[in-house]
Amino acid sequence: MRSSVTAIYPGSFDPITFGHLDIIERGCQLFGTVIVAVVTNPNKTPLFPSERRVEQIANSTAHLGNVEVDRFDGLTVDYAKAHNAKVLLRGLRVLSDFEMELQMAHTNKTLSATTETVFLAASNEYSFLSSSVVKEIARFGGSVDHLVPPSVAREIYHCYGQATAASIPTKHPGNL
Repeated sequence: MRSSVTAIYPGSFDPITFGHLDIIERGCQLFGTVIVAVVTNPNKTPLFPSERRVEQIANSTAHLGNVEVDRFDGLTVDYAKAHNAKVLLRGLRVLSDFEMELQMAHTNKTLSATTETVFLAASNEYSFLSSSVVKEIARFGGSVDHLVPPSVAREIYHCYGQATAASIPTKHPGNL
């Protein structure tokens, strides 16, 4: 039962994970169009430039007919208005996500009374997963093959100077 509403799914997606893809796929079942909007977060140092993240997401969502991928700077509500989107789609994993996301939803509502935020709870198998966790695992020699699409995993390994997870030396077991 998909509506004709356009939803924006904003985030840094550095890198895109199977958790993000789960939210995108489920959002596609609810909304006519889901625009995955890569935003530059000035508080983060990205592993991949925004142009590359857009390409990674486009490749990972090519099987979905109602996804668009774009990038932007500025306020999400302004981007939503420019694309006639009435909904901001957000994923929730843990309680701390809810607190931050609720604050952001209320703030966005003060900026645009016509924009609603819809939260989708992470599927159980992805409730622990974040881009930061993926990067930390790869940085310390672990495999991320089960956390991100194969092409993205290869790029992550390349960033850390390795061809595959198997060739990354194992670090101290206390590190992720």
